[in-house]
Amino acid sequence: MKKNEMEKDILKKRLQSKIIFVILFLIVYISFAQILEFEGIMSFLSIPEGIIWLFKNFIPTQNSLKYLPIILKTGVHTILTAVTATTISGFFALIAAVLGSETIGINRFMKIFTKTVALFFRNMPVVAWSLILLFSFKQSEFTGFLALFFVSFGYLMRTFTETVDEVGEGVAEALKSTGASYFQIVFQGIIPSIASQLISWLLYYIENGIREATLIGVLTGTGIGFVFDLYYKSNRYDGAGLVILVILIIVIIIELLSNKIRKEMM
Repeated sequence: MKKNEMEKDILKKRLQSKIIFVILFLIVYISFAQILEFEGIMSFLSIPEGIIWLFKNFIPTQNSLKYLPIILKTGVHTILTAVTATTISGFFALIAAVLGSETIGINRFMKIFTKTVALFFRNMPVVAWSLILLFSFKQSEFTGFLALFFVSFGYLMRTFTETVDEVGEGVAEALKSTGASYFQIVFQGIIPSIASQLISWLLYYIENGIREATLIGVLTGTGIGFVFDLYYKSNRYDGAGLVILVILIIVIIIELLSNKIRKEMM
């Protein structure tokens, strides 16, 4: 009996907690909606109309095919920029990961420094990087490259460091016991043992970089993102729709290739 009563009390408390949470959520939502003058019901009711407008205007037409050559050209530039920026950032991220590793790092200062740098680059939004670099370097391919480089560097540095720490400890200890030097441990032990994981992470962030390159292009005036922004602002919605379709196809193809390469390596 006591056990049943305890279970009922627990269920009752959980139900009360859920009710309180829902009430608090509604109070917060209504309060902020009033402050921002947000008409929630009208906004939700306008969703079907917005979807109909989207399909009416953004479906590529026969006329939009004339934009295809420039879209494909900028699409290739976007892919090359993303691959180049991510690959180069991966190289520097690997150096930083080795120097700042808990298992094979040089010293405590370097470990703290590399973690701080990785934290800074990782938490700076891609939009912020794009705008800062746009003001510094103006509209150019180099601006888009740098934005992708900095964003990829932060994430790759973190994942590479974790990979080195996870896999490298046993390898480092084994090689140290044989009298191997620091560079032998790194280049003949650690990196070969984690090479497949490093490449897998690099491929993943190349995929991610191609997706982010579109937004970066809109902000910095480069690549396929700039073409989309141009067509959209000039009311050539069918052309903008074709850009979206090409971006979707590019992302799917890159993802399929990346997954296939990763499976072959595993």
